[in-house]
Amino acid sequence: MKLVSWNVNGLRACMTKGFKDFFDLANADFFSIQETKMQEGQADLEIDGYYRFMNSAEKKGYSGTLIYAKEKPISVVYGLFGKLYNDEGRVITLEYDNFYLVNAYVPNSQDGLKRLSYRMEYEDHLREYLLSLNSKKPVIYCGDLNVAHERIDIKNPDSNTKNAGFTIEERNKMTKLLESGFVDTFRYLYPEKVLYSWWSYRFNARANNAGWRIDYFIVSESIKNLIKEAVIHTEVMGSDHCPIELDIEI
Repeated sequence: MKLVSWNVNGLRACMTKGFKDFFDLANADFFSIQETKMQEGQADLEIDGYYRFMNSAEKKGYSGTLIYAKEKPISVVYGLFGKLYNDEGRVITLEYDNFYLVNAYVPNSQDGLKRLSYRMEYEDHLREYLLSLNSKKPVIYCGDLNVAHERIDIKNPDSNTKNAGFTIEERNKMTKLLESGFVDTFRYLYPEKVLYSWWSYRFNARANNAGWRIDYFIVSESIKNLIKEAVIHTEVMGSDHCPIELDIEI
């Protein structure tokens, strides 16, 4: 089974920059999208052969998540526990016979860490939610998680220790989640590999590969042995993030 996740930084804009070409080439069973920045009806989003599930933010042009799935799910839940963070369209969960797929766009702590306390509350709710799902069946959790977990996951760690996405508080929340029974699939397969999934639009960051790995597929520890491959598609343009892929036999 192939799953893809991509923060498109505005789906309508990405559609003009090769989104459908990569979508068709990937031929994924599940294609999870973050930061759609759109509401229903603002573009034709139907794709033959896929069911579509969308969670839009109340604020237009902001946040939002979307999943394309080849197989119809047993159930669909929007938000954490079906209610939290739906005002910003941050989470979609699809339930299948033998796993849950959770697509999330984690809040950014913002410049000056203005939203760090909000982010910390989100992380606690998120971990509680994933553990509740994991008690029933395995979880595949993906998306833009807005944190570079370890020093290997960021080009310039020393100069970013007080910046959103690399604070000790955010990194510790990721550590706590993983210690709760989950696995970072890319790092599980490639403990020493240096690849990034996001680059600032400033300072020629992508050309200089001054990036961050902040997009993840995280799975329940119980299915880690089913992981076949984890790919970061650094060659794919169209956003300040690149797509990531998980191949798993589940």
